[in-house]
Amino acid sequence: MSRLLRYQVAVSLDGFIAGPNGEYDWIVSDPDIDFTAMFKEFDTAVMGRKTYDLVASQGGHGAMPGLEVVVFSRTLPAAEYPGVRIYNDDAPEVVRGLKAKPGRDIWLFGGGELFRSLLDAGLVDTVELALMPVLLGTGIPVLPPGAAKKLVLNEQTRLPTSGIVMLAYSVPGGRGPASGIRYIKGAKSRGKKKRRADTRSKSTAAKKQAAKKQAGKKRRGTQPRRRRRSSV
Repeated sequence: MSRLLRYQVAVSLDGFIAGPNGEYDWIVSDPDIDFTAMFKEFDTAVMGRKTYDLVASQGGHGAMPGLEVVVFSRTLPAAEYPGVRIYNDDAPEVVRGLKAKPGRDIWLFGGGELFRSLLDAGLVDTVELALMPVLLGTGIPVLPPGAAKKLVLNEQTRLPTSGIVMLAYSVPGGRGPASGIRYIKGAKSRGKKKRRADTRSKSTAAKKQAAKKQAGKKRRGTQPRRRRRSSV
């Protein structure tokens, strides 16, 4: 089975994935997001030149641990660095070849223009958004203008600490459905704690009910019996 191409990004409430100059300092953090588990779902990240510029500013020519980084640019010269390849080729053609290879899923890391071109080519399988409780007012949109596309919601999770809402959609005609949101640290433990609390609550209620019954029996047992008068 070919692997999925998953557009997974943080997005503001008004639909922007970055500020007007590529800023991302508005993204809210949450201790329940397990980034190690998230990265393990992928072995390749594809991105456009603007996104790559931000990643490369961190050093290492934009290399990302555990991922093969594939960059599409019309301005940067084609090049290859450890863990990074820059293409001037047609993005849909290259991505179609990547999807045909064995491996884990492919992370469409950004940005919106590359998303638009791959979506129009029918190559995007899922759209997975981390909806931030932030209004930017302006910036780079999650998707540039173009043809409409109706998505199918597969899963949603709200993170109460930060107010982030995780949304996972399948693209009709893709190879979905979207993978489950499996990289939330506290989801399972919170569920277990709730079940344990429910069990304790039921057990306590049962014990109280049993104690009431026992007390009632004792009261009945200590009441003096009335003697019947004998009739003459």
